[in-house]
Amino acid sequence: MTQSALTIDLQDPEPIRFLDDAGNYAPSATAAEYAEELEGVGVAEFQQWYRDMVSTRAFDVECTHLQRQGQLALWVPSIGQEGCQAGIGRAAEPQDHIFPAYREHTIAHIRGVPRVQLAAQFRGLTHGGWDVTDPAHGNFHLYSLVLGTQTQHATGYALGQVLDAKRAAADTALDAGEAGTATGDATLVFYGDGTTSQGDANESMIFAASYQTPEVFVVQNNRWAISVPVARQSRTPLYRRALGFGIRAVQIDGNDPLAAYAVARRFLTLARTGHGPGYIEALTYRIGAHTTSDDPTRYREEEELAHWEARDPVVRLEAHLRSLGVTDEFFAEVRETADRDAKIARDAILQLPPPEPDSMFAHVYSEEHPRIEEQRAWLARYEASFTDQEGAGA
Repeated sequence: MTQSALTIDLQDPEPIRFLDDAGNYAPSATAAEYAEELEGVGVAEFQQWYRDMVSTRAFDVECTHLQRQGQLALWVPSIGQEGCQAGIGRAAEPQDHIFPAYREHTIAHIRGVPRVQLAAQFRGLTHGGWDVTDPAHGNFHLYSLVLGTQTQHATGYALGQVLDAKRAAADTALDAGEAGTATGDATLVFYGDGTTSQGDANESMIFAASYQTPEVFVVQNNRWAISVPVARQSRTPLYRRALGFGIRAVQIDGNDPLAAYAVARRFLTLARTGHGPGYIEALTYRIGAHTTSDDPTRYREEEELAHWEARDPVVRLEAHLRSLGVTDEFFAEVRETADRDAKIARDAILQLPPPEPDSMFAHVYSEEHPRIEEQRAWLARYEASFTDQEGAGA
């Protein structure tokens, strides 16, 4: 008996875009539904997005150099993915919470996290990088170096947003199948195509759909999970997975910041107003290495890299700005400022002090704990033993 192959007749819509590969304003048919989200957004906003992208890339390059010089233990480049991040980062409202992976440097900057604090984590000087509770950091949560964990953190936080809104309305119901709850704030979570194969990411979508959390999942599909191509991980577009959980989902051109902004703004509005979670698959490309411990020349072809370098989101947005009448002076000033600020950040990184040894015991428990006190006392004796040895040697 022969087994017939499973076939599904599903035509995928064209990914949503407003700019073509050359930066011309040429919306896809699928973009029409989201065009109103760009009303009132013009040259000034596009210039800010461009500045975000160029300054992040300059900082990215400096951090890569620092790692090569032994000044950072590791660095995670984001070159090629700034367009998606600039658009979505600027679409979020101040009250929204953002749970990143470890490559969202542009969004961290937009939300107010000092770049030096990003680098401090990769220099091994902090246990997280920045204080999430500081309002100046824009509700931007800590980088997650363990793949997928941030998806469950985000869904848990988003469920908390639902419960807070229900409590404020004296609503004690949490029935299966009930409509979503307007919360006034939303949660964004970012991860890559590799993480879509993790159980955590899929489990988080189950809870998000079940409880209609005010959440937007953003998958930056940069084509490679380190050395594993996305074609090996999934034979269908990743956005379809969310559809299977009953979550609205679309594909966008992830190198088009206008598309990223418009779709994210729409999905975030729906999330805040009780219409449940959304899922954005942003088609982009990791131009650089996965991290500075990776050599992408061992697993991908030069032709593929050249294809995507020709679709660089920075170059693309610059072309669009030029078509709107922005002159050379603006671009020169942005590049000069980005280079200067990146070098200032580099020098500041090199001046960061080492952490106090006692800091490793902070925030382990919410209250004092005898085991922590035992370990603190052991460390004090251990450190003192070196002083004792030096004294004996004298």
